[in-house]
Amino acid sequence: MRRRIFGLENEYGLIFSPNGRVYLPMEKVLGYIFEGLIPNSWPSNAFLVNGARFYQDTGCHPEYSTPECDNILDLVIHDKAGERLLEACLPAAEERLREEGLSGEIYIFKNNTDSLGNTYGCHENFLMRRDVDFWKVTEQLIPFFVTRQIYSGAGKVLKVSGKPQYFISQRAQHIHEKTSSSTTSSRSIINTRDEPHADAERYRRLHIIVGDSNMSEFVTFLKVGTATLVLSMIEEGYAVQGMEFEDPVKAIREISRDPTLKRKVKLDDGRQLTAVEVQRVYLDRAQEYLAQQAHDPLLDDVWQRWAMVLDKLEEDPMQLVREIDWVTKRYLIQSYIDKKGCGWDDPRVFLLDLQFHDVKRTRGLYYLMESRGLIERVVEEEAVQRAMSTPPQTTRAKVRGDFIRFARAKNRSYTVDWT
Repeated sequence: MRRRIFGLENEYGLIFSPNGRVYLPMEKVLGYIFEGLIPNSWPSNAFLVNGARFYQDTGCHPEYSTPECDNILDLVIHDKAGERLLEACLPAAEERLREEGLSGEIYIFKNNTDSLGNTYGCHENFLMRRDVDFWKVTEQLIPFFVTRQIYSGAGKVLKVSGKPQYFISQRAQHIHEKTSSSTTSSRSIINTRDEPHADAERYRRLHIIVGDSNMSEFVTFLKVGTATLVLSMIEEGYAVQGMEFEDPVKAIREISRDPTLKRKVKLDDGRQLTAVEVQRVYLDRAQEYLAQQAHDPLLDDVWQRWAMVLDKLEEDPMQLVREIDWVTKRYLIQSYIDKKGCGWDDPRVFLLDLQFHDVKRTRGLYYLMESRGLIERVVEEEAVQRAMSTPPQTTRAKVRGDFIRFARAKNRSYTVDWT
């Protein structure tokens, strides 16, 4: 399979909880977090020594863009490194606030919605060939991304008509179009802004904005791995025909509202299939594609995990409590409800939903489960710690990161960009 460059952008939720009745603009909190990453400055946009970019996005959200990767495991590692970098900034940022008489705690959440119904994204970027028909590719990709949430969703408790419901995906209810050039006003499954940051005659960017941010390394590996595999096979002519939904936006919302995964959605040709059945069509086509390619252990691993996950989702999703975010969270909340004898409408349930995504490992519920051996890891923590200051060694991110390190060592001002 051809080498491909990809990366993730995660916008994080940010809260300051003061010890007292004070108002503090979140820009100030974010500024002190920036100080932890870029000493002696207060920028709103900065590249780091590991080749990544950290900046303030719309709505005062800290956003971490991974460096360019060409290996799925590298991407998982650098996605986690982004969490660790933000976590590492918390003590100093809180101390700076205390010096101003603003004692309290800063919370950073790797999620996609807040209590007011606002949403912020996790965007996936894949470099794709310019010589293939973009619109034919996207038509074949949309059913895949609509249904991928059954293993990539982060889970969310939402009130519908005053009653709490558990949704598979946090982003699904905020999607309004199949394709669009906007990432805010008219959110789509596939964003069409063409920013390849490469030779535009040979490449373009595939920008996916429908996905959730994930705590699970397993899910990040699987969602990016399957997307890479499906994109490659379609580019190479292994088409997936006849899977278009009658209404993709309606389908993505209906699938998200059914954690049993039994709901069928209508295709253009009148057939009705479950999300698992749609994913199996792509899985089987990917198997045909891989059989004709040179052996790639990493992609074979992706396919095997994909097949295993679909089998377990069809049998009983709760078998994947160690791997899949929305399943893990649902198990955690249900266990709490059973223990406390409360209902899904209890305010503590909504707090658990939020605390699951706290990136501070001594506080976040996901990480407390991980510390007890209840979560399946994919990469070593040592590799994550190394990636906080070391760029991938097989993409141009290495040149960028090494340049920044050299400039800082010489105390020189510098300017860098993606290209």
